Amino acid sequence: MGLSYLLLFAAMILAIYAQGKVKANFGKYSRIANSRQLTGFEAARMVLDSNGLRDVEIEPIAGSMTDHYDPRDRVLRLSETVYAVKSISAVSVACHEAGHAIQHEVNYIPLKIRNGIVPMVNLVSKLSWPMIIIGIILLSSGSWQLGNTLFTVGIVAFFGVVIFHLITLPVEFNASSRAIDQMMEIGIVTNHEVYGAKKVLNAAALTYVAALAVAVANLIRLLAIRGRN
Repeated sequence: MGLSYLLLFAAMILAIYAQGKVKANFGKYSRIANSRQLTGFEAARMVLDSNGLRDVEIEPIAGSMTDHYDPRDRVLRLSETVYAVKSISAVSVACHEAGHAIQHEVNYIPLKIRNGIVPMVNLVSKLSWPMIIIGIILLSSGSWQLGNTLFTVGIVAFFGVVIFHLITLPVEFNASSRAIDQMMEIGIVTNHEVYGAKKVLNAAALTYVAALAVAVANLIRLLAIRGRN
């Protein structure tokens, strides 16, 4: 097995491990109520209001782990497992998303870059693999020039996906850091409960590290294939 395959295998194992950690930690601390009996909505509202973001609305959204901040509409959307839930997990996730709203308000540069390239990344992520696959098929059938062109363009497009994952890391880690600071400063969690909050948010952050690792490993594998043609 080549080095590129080993890297991809290791990255996939990391991704599986990260997802397991998220499920385990979120599940564990979803069963433990925060001492102030705050819901995810209430915790997020406290963080937003204390940072002068009273105009940012909070809405419920269906599903689990679907929480996100929409900078276009200035709306923070919290999932069913967070919005009206009084657990440590719920307030941690809610405050993390409120951290993104704070980033938006203070013009946090990595967030501005990530938001700016989202349309392009959405496009290239849809096009990269079809171009790569068609390029490989054409190369195997003897159409070297067209096959090489499509394969190369597909790799360049996929590189954009890797850049997106790379920029996402500081955005997510910073939002979690802001969340912990806010929860402690406002008193949403106690000194004892902050340990659980950090466990939940650190596990979530690991999924972004794993996503980057998988993307980089795939890029290395594609470059290795490209080098043989």
